[in-house]
Amino acid sequence: MDILVSVADLKVSNQTEHVLVTHALGSCIGVAIYDPQARVGGLLHFMLPDSSLDPGRALENPCMFADTGIPRLFRECYNLGAKKYRLQVKVAGGSQVLGGQEHFQIGRRNYAAMRKIFLKNNVLIDNEDVGGCKARTLFLELASGRTWVKTTSQEIIQL
Repeated sequence: MDILVSVADLKVSNQTEHVLVTHALGSCIGVAIYDPQARVGGLLHFMLPDSSLDPGRALENPCMFADTGIPRLFRECYNLGAKKYRLQVKVAGGSQVLGGQEHFQIGRRNYAAMRKIFLKNNVLIDNEDVGGCKARTLFLELASGRTWVKTTSQEIIQL
């Protein structure tokens, strides 16, 4: 059963029949984490790099920002029994959807913010599909941890 993760949202699960899915990853980033022993996984779809851009909005919806959404994703998976040292981390998105003509370079800034958070917390990315000029859909299957990306051109990339 597909569980939809909206923009600026996250979902976690330990139900093996669930497939977490998020659509429309352009400049946004999707972060999928999975503990194969506990069979716990989570998926975050964040929009912006830094909650200091809008502290009020960050209080309302921490999943909108990398610096507040990523820690929340990990905590919620830990609450279901995941262990940090077992987590597999997969990432997609961060593209320049206007063909690199974006003035603010949100995709690149999102990716850089995420990498900084991961570096500070000793988190390694196992696989990623980021950058370019394409939108993506990210899937995480809880039964197996299989993670894949589907692009707007219907290309499927296993992560």
